[in-house]
Amino acid sequence: MKTMHDLRAHLPRPGQVEWIGVRSGRREPVHSRAEVEIHPLVGVVGDHGKTAPTRLPALTGGEVHPVTPSPAQPNGRGKRQVTLLQAEHLPVIAALAGLDEVPPELLRRNILVSGLSLLALKDRRFQLGEVVLEGTGECHPCSRMEENLGDGGYNAVRGHGGITARVIQGGTVRVGDRVQALPKDTP
Repeated sequence: MKTMHDLRAHLPRPGQVEWIGVRSGRREPVHSRAEVEIHPLVGVVGDHGKTAPTRLPALTGGEVHPVTPSPAQPNGRGKRQVTLLQAEHLPVIAALAGLDEVPPELLRRNILVSGLSLLALKDRRFQLGEVVLEGTGECHPCSRMEENLGDGGYNAVRGHGGITARVIQGGTVRVGDRVQALPKDTP
């Protein structure tokens, strides 16, 4: 008989990145992108105006502009650097909200994936293209869901809001990239 650890260790197949979104600032509209850079110190570059730190002067010959971590993220690595949503949940959210459809922009997440259970990636490392993330928790809905989906929108998203993640290894993520869980012993 398999243990709970055994059951959680394996996913039936990899998933795929279906959509990527960024917003220039708080309460700004979400814009679709074909690809995005993800950096270990800032998360999704371009989301909420985040920029990647400049390269070291030894590499570029330029001056250093250090990244200033926020007090809530003293090491620069917060638990919500990247937010992910499961594509299979969009029709469920739409049905619960009484809508014909819900485009991912309305849910204000960064990356929409399909083909695997995002919740199974909570508390473990996984790879999207060349980027390695670590699931840090569930991404609960905010009050904006009432504005975006109408009365009851908050409750329509509960349990379907996806997950949050921190960046372990940065790089570029593109629509169509493979999403796969990494073995539990991956550093």
